[in-house]
Amino acid sequence: MTTSETVTAVAGSAVLGLLVAVGATVVGGLAGRALGGDRVPRRALVAVVLLSPVALPPFAVAMGLSPLVLRLGVPDVAATVVVLTVFAVPYTTYVFAAAHAGLDPQSEDQARMLGATRRQAVFRVTVPALRPAIAAAAFLAFLVGWGDYVVTLLIGGGQFVTLPLLVASAASGSGNEPHLAALSIVSLLPPLTTLLISSRLGSRGDRAVSPS
Repeated sequence: MTTSETVTAVAGSAVLGLLVAVGATVVGGLAGRALGGDRVPRRALVAVVLLSPVALPPFAVAMGLSPLVLRLGVPDVAATVVVLTVFAVPYTTYVFAAAHAGLDPQSEDQARMLGATRRQAVFRVTVPALRPAIAAAAFLAFLVGWGDYVVTLLIGGGQFVTLPLLVASAASGSGNEPHLAALSIVSLLPPLTTLLISSRLGSRGDRAVSPS
């Protein structure tokens, strides 16, 4: 196992984690805004549907979707990102719903009364207040993509090499314990870095919305 293979696997995991983080944060943000603000009818039913992927075994889902992906001709990488995003959405939705429930529901209306457009009210009032939630949701979604093994293997078909696949291959084949330990340590660095970044972004958001 070469250094280039390790770098490729780390890059693959990082790209996968970032794509899942972006997709799940956007979808979870919209869903959490609706659920946290009581803007949807049958709120409890919608919440159950959005959170249901948590109860589904990833192995069973991947095994069931793999033949469908092949028949439809969907690119392996795209299918992997979509499925992992679906698994990450419940976590991001929960984070955003809790955050929206703690916001003043009149804040956007007050901003619009002062002359702001709806878009300005959202991005200048609500989004800064949600910065800690955005950081937390993106971190959780990144972890789903970064650490996945089953979906990437079964739906990705080995075409998208990630660090979990490389670690599993090293553990089952090479028997090189020092190299395996090094890979395991490397696999921890990006999540820890992402956690530090999200924590700093969250603390900035807290300071930005705190009263002076």
